[in-house]
Amino acid sequence: MVFDCDGLLVDTEARWSVAEAALFARHGFDFGPEQKAMLIGRTVPAAVAELTTYFGRPGEHEQLTAELMALVRRELDAGAEALPGARRIVAECAARVPVAVASNSPRVLVVSALARAGLAELLPVVVTADDVTRGKPDPALYLTACAKLGADPGSSVAFEDSGTGAAAARAAGMYLITVPSLPGKEVDHDWLLATLDDRALLTWARTLG
Repeated sequence: MVFDCDGLLVDTEARWSVAEAALFARHGFDFGPEQKAMLIGRTVPAAVAELTTYFGRPGEHEQLTAELMALVRRELDAGAEALPGARRIVAECAARVPVAVASNSPRVLVVSALARAGLAELLPVVVTADDVTRGKPDPALYLTACAKLGADPGSSVAFEDSGTGAAAARAAGMYLITVPSLPGKEVDHDWLLATLDDRALLTWARTLG
């Protein structure tokens, strides 16, 4: 069982949006749903590559990365809560099967987010963008997480909120439970839910193992 982090377990996506909006404003651009869709689910290097083109700032990858990371850290330091149902569903799953996190974010941000949300002790196996050469939508993060759990990807479940993450889980051959973080956004899935705080999901989790 492998969970995404940002926007799925922890309400960090809202914090990222505030940071991204601030970065866009700093460079003289508006930030809305179209711009958010361009960035959501991507690794920081992939997101910044998009931004250098969008802002017309070729060659400023390092500067934009530093600006974005500073803004994101400021927002995350203000606190990021576990999303509804996250602690309960992770606890139910962890009591029955091996669980992990696979995130496109840098390890320092993922570890901090999980700790602040009270999820770190339930999720001792954490795989991040720092651990692979290619992040999502490449399947490497999910395949690495499954390997660390000693699990067959074809018999494992991925929880995702973004199209980028869903593509990675699909490429890894995993069953895909999707809880979209952007309203109205269609995301690939085997089981589509509006929230982790879903009675049917909890009932399912209690049948595992």
